[in-house]
Amino acid sequence: MLPPIPFTTRPEIEGLFGVVASTHWIATAVAMGILERGGNAFDAGVAAAFTLQMVEPHLNGPGGDVPVILWDARSQKPVVICGQGVTPKAATIARFRGLGLDMVPGSGLLAACVPGTFETWMMLLRDFGTMRPRDVLEPAIFYAREGHPLVDREVETIATVESLFRDHWKTSAAVYMPDGKVPERGTLLKNPVLAKTYERILSEAESAGGDRVRQIDRARQTWTHGFVAEAIDNFCRTTEAMDTSGTPHGGLLTGEDIASWLPHLEAPATYDYHGYTVCKAGWWSQGPSLLQQLALLKGFKLDGLDPAGPDFVHLQVECAKLAMADRDAFYGDPNFVRIPSDVLLSDAYNNARRKLVGETASLEQRPGTIPGFGGKVHIGEPSGTVAGAGEPTTGRIGSAEPVTSPLGGARGDTVHFDIIDRWGNMVSSTPSGGWLQSSPLIPELGFCLGTRAQMCWLDEAHPAALMPGKRPRTTLSPTIALRDGTPYLSWGSPGGDQQDQWICQFLLRHIHAGHNLQQAIDAPAWHSEHFPISFWPRTARPGVLVVEGRMPDATVKELRRRGHIVEVGPLWSEGRLTAASQEGIRRKAAANPRGMQGYAAGR
Repeated sequence: MLPPIPFTTRPEIEGLFGVVASTHWIATAVAMGILERGGNAFDAGVAAAFTLQMVEPHLNGPGGDVPVILWDARSQKPVVICGQGVTPKAATIARFRGLGLDMVPGSGLLAACVPGTFETWMMLLRDFGTMRPRDVLEPAIFYAREGHPLVDREVETIATVESLFRDHWKTSAAVYMPDGKVPERGTLLKNPVLAKTYERILSEAESAGGDRVRQIDRARQTWTHGFVAEAIDNFCRTTEAMDTSGTPHGGLLTGEDIASWLPHLEAPATYDYHGYTVCKAGWWSQGPSLLQQLALLKGFKLDGLDPAGPDFVHLQVECAKLAMADRDAFYGDPNFVRIPSDVLLSDAYNNARRKLVGETASLEQRPGTIPGFGGKVHIGEPSGTVAGAGEPTTGRIGSAEPVTSPLGGARGDTVHFDIIDRWGNMVSSTPSGGWLQSSPLIPELGFCLGTRAQMCWLDEAHPAALMPGKRPRTTLSPTIALRDGTPYLSWGSPGGDQQDQWICQFLLRHIHAGHNLQQAIDAPAWHSEHFPISFWPRTARPGVLVVEGRMPDATVKELRRRGHIVEVGPLWSEGRLTAASQEGIRRKAAANPRGMQGYAAGR
């Protein structure tokens, strides 16, 4: 008897020409339009990315950061673009301690790093794309100028920081509360200043003449050495912004910091699992935590297990706890610290670590021991209140959206897209940072800065310690995989620390349960909150496992018997996955139905 076909909310998209999946239907439509006009996957990705800045400003923005992972059909190899900007030259532990801080604030200007998105998209366009800056920027400019319809969670985010905007971040209030109040769902929200910023960059770019590469290089110069960098420098020097410490602070970022940084290309970190070579960004990101989960899970028999059953959930969660403990103890910017990557992915190390996975849930933080490497796993104060605010944080169990405090601190979230074109080029990216709730809007530019430095520790001995010019260990984590050596799958999800939990679950369901892309996305999902979050205030909830309300009662009961502290969330609340695949000339795509924003398209 054949097993029942798993439920799906929509069909898996299939075609021969190209496919797009993203976390917002408008970005998907824009990217598909670029493919139809003859652009490749990289052109479409850049256009989608700029559009996502407009239509999901509570999840990403021009002042943020991004990793990109791609398969280049010309060179026949996977490539990572590191678009994670570095900390300012003035960002030292002594500087923060001198301000009376024991943790980098989760909002405001102190936590700003060099914005990495614009330079990264221009590098992707120049080195891998085929189009000009105007081709990929015009859709975003349109939505900035004419407006985009607000979705529920965007309205909720603005409502959470309403008093902060009114009392402190008045430049943000001018854009996101245009009538002096929180806008209603469906309102067309405009950002004309940001439209003018990008229009000015296009004007400067096109003054270089008709050559595509010259236009891109001039656009980059305008950003890093021109009016954009100058406005950021001036704002950080002249503005003191309220942040999660409860005290206003100025910024440390300068025009010199911006001018001296560039994104770069690097080879991905990889791991072979059941015929798949999984490719992630390097050890400056949390991406390798997926590889470590797979290295542990490889020793268990998952074929035939119910992907919503207690054995499947328990094994994935317990392996994730071990991988994340190593993430928090060992990961950091390899330009500053040595990472024992070979050991962390070795059979010997993982065979020993796998023995820690027992029949019951672990309630401890258990990083491995590698002589000469690693640091202490830090956990913030287990409080639900904002320092200096006296008000509880607000959020939603299991949500992939930001958990935002009244003073702007957020666990952060992001956007994601996956694109495959007719030539076999593949791109997966997770842009983030520069959320509307991260820091006050720079009035001359129409966007705010990110707060990625909050992921750095004020502990000199830690691999992720704050240092000038260092990359914070980001949670952003796009993925591609080769199957039997052939480029096959691109996928990812917003969700901060949950990203590589949902990314792992998706792959396991696809490989071991035979789910297609849409089935693997729609299936009941979960996440562990056992380990410390990467964002301010860096708290942990040992043993807590959050599952969707669709999880079978028998599974929940058995997980509780095994010692998991199970919290049951809403029916559709876990993750915002998108995915795309290719096999021969066939292209497939799927997108998350949760939140009713993500869509896949193709033909």
